[in-house]
Amino acid sequence: MVDHRVAPEAFATKTIATKAFAGDPITREPITGRAEGREMADQLSKVFAALADPTRRDIVARLSVADATVSELAEPYDVSVQAVSKHLKVLEDSGLVSRSRDAQRRPVHLEDNVFDLMTKWIERYQRQAEDRYQRLDTVLEEMDNDNE
Repeated sequence: MVDHRVAPEAFATKTIATKAFAGDPITREPITGRAEGREMADQLSKVFAALADPTRRDIVARLSVADATVSELAEPYDVSVQAVSKHLKVLEDSGLVSRSRDAQRRPVHLEDNVFDLMTKWIERYQRQAEDRYQRLDTVLEEMDNDNE
């Protein structure tokens, strides 16, 4: 009788090979400047996590119109000023907003450079998706021509 079980070492080899790849898991392209790539990914993770909450997205939308204080931002919500401050802390940690001092006011300001980072990341994958669709269109067109 033949034993069809796979030796545990076979799985370990595959795991090591997979972990050794230091590129983008989607595109399989190497990431240039590993620390820079990891830093960008960490920043994006923080930004997308911060924007996952609808209250924080609404705060960002309101700040896109004008700077505001914590009290002004808390007005339309049925939560405490302290709760809005916690939301702002998450947005601040992600780099989406900053706070400054203007005499007695402490306005919250939307940092637009983070949106540039997000846009570049999204556009990169959008271009790759468009390229894949163009290749698919080419293959389908060739198949149609072969059938005629």
